[in-house]
Amino acid sequence: MRNFYKAGRSVTYGLTGAVATSNTQASQAALSILKSGGNAMDAAIAACAIQCVVDPMQTGIGGDCFALVAMGGGGEIEGLNGSGKAPMALTADYLLSNGMDKMDPTNIHSVTIPGAIDAWTRLHEKYGTMDFADILPPAIDYAENGFVVTQRTSVDWEGAVGKLLKNKAASDIFLKNGKPPAAGTVWRLPKLAATLKAIAKQGRSAFYEGDLAEQMAESLKAAGGLHEADDFAATSADFVTPIHSEYQGHRIHQIPPSGQGITALIMLNILKRFDLDGLDPNGAKRLHLEAEAARLAYLARNKYIADPTKADVPTEMLLSDEFAEHLCGYIEVGKAGDPTGADALERHRDTVYLSVVDKDRNAVSFINSLFQDFGSGIACPQTGVIFQNRGFGFVVEPDHPNCVAPGKRPMHTIIPGMVTKNGKAAISYGVMGGGYQPVGHAHVLTNIWNYGMDVQEAIDSPRAFYNAGTLEVEEGIPDNVRAELTAMGYQLMDTAMPLGGGQMIAIDPDTGVLSGGSESRKDGCAIAY
Repeated sequence: MRNFYKAGRSVTYGLTGAVATSNTQASQAALSILKSGGNAMDAAIAACAIQCVVDPMQTGIGGDCFALVAMGGGGEIEGLNGSGKAPMALTADYLLSNGMDKMDPTNIHSVTIPGAIDAWTRLHEKYGTMDFADILPPAIDYAENGFVVTQRTSVDWEGAVGKLLKNKAASDIFLKNGKPPAAGTVWRLPKLAATLKAIAKQGRSAFYEGDLAEQMAESLKAAGGLHEADDFAATSADFVTPIHSEYQGHRIHQIPPSGQGITALIMLNILKRFDLDGLDPNGAKRLHLEAEAARLAYLARNKYIADPTKADVPTEMLLSDEFAEHLCGYIEVGKAGDPTGADALERHRDTVYLSVVDKDRNAVSFINSLFQDFGSGIACPQTGVIFQNRGFGFVVEPDHPNCVAPGKRPMHTIIPGMVTKNGKAAISYGVMGGGYQPVGHAHVLTNIWNYGMDVQEAIDSPRAFYNAGTLEVEEGIPDNVRAELTAMGYQLMDTAMPLGGGQMIAIDPDTGVLSGGSESRKDGCAIAY
């Protein structure tokens, strides 16, 4: 339990329903839907749509969406991979012949086709209860009539000005006289409102067929892309069977590749082979073991993870006890390991994750993202849509399983999480933050299971991130711990901004009490009733 003499947040408790998002307006709207009779999926889509308006650098309808779902609170978890694909005309040979031997996050060829709207509509068709047209009006209202820019959002917005200025449509939509809005500013996105109205009325077809699709394809081609309207029409999210691993009697579920969720499971498979109990949760030995698990798990991710419909991904091997034991052989306790190749992708902070549990204990773990701040920075002037840069997750190496190819999904960073125990949903959770996410998942779960933290403490606890030979540490890591880590051989660096952002809802199997935690590093909240 928190120290009430210190600033912080308490756990949010409820018996009927709970929501946790990184924006208060989104949390309020989701709770309103639950109270009016909608279910967890209705509430999750409504909340995400709002964040696509009010947190436009974090997420948008020009991005992708993944979800894990536990209907009725049962242990059978269902998943959806709603990530878009490369345009059919894009090949590695084309990029190499044009002087691109690696993906550039602001290049037009990093723009994959948006998968989010297709994902929302498919999730709604399978799990939702309200009319789809009744889910989007709160987001439409914020886009059309204005929303107030929050503090963390204003900071992230300001950090993206340089990118936005490179594209006229993006700067016209998201800047005023070349300047971003300050906290407390009212901002409107009327073109996005019109697009959302069309989606509310016509569903998926409004976005992927007809005028909107043609306008988006034309804007991408005008920027030098190979995108066609047919690429939009062919977009299809896939329902998938989640992968899982075990830790202290719990089963942790993740979306399978092309997502990086398997990286979190590899980390946990390594960590459970060490005695974490009794260690200082903010101490050098705990952070050292977490860093080494991350180093090895990310090496495996970068070598193997790709679109399984286009490449052979050895998922069973990667999750095996034998592989975990093999990786543990590369850990020397008390000494930093060889960092060669352990690159988690450029760290960034731009994604929204949210969790919802309803009265029937339907639990939804939901994540939506543009990848980096404002994605590619390329916007469609007619629709108000800014496009993701998920293609940055590809490599341009013809023999690599994750090499860019027509109609292929890139290795993807966004990962929702779900935990079950004894055949029941126990925790719906996620930690946003690009390449950091697998570390965040392992960190918050071990905070609970090894150190007895509640869901809010587990989220608030200081973080560190081992990435490409550097151990990034937050302010909360004490100086003596930093000195110990340096003595072990780690190169430390202060984080420019806090690492990631989490949301979590736990379900007590005996009492039915819902416990919600929300990221203090963001602007949102958990609400329950």
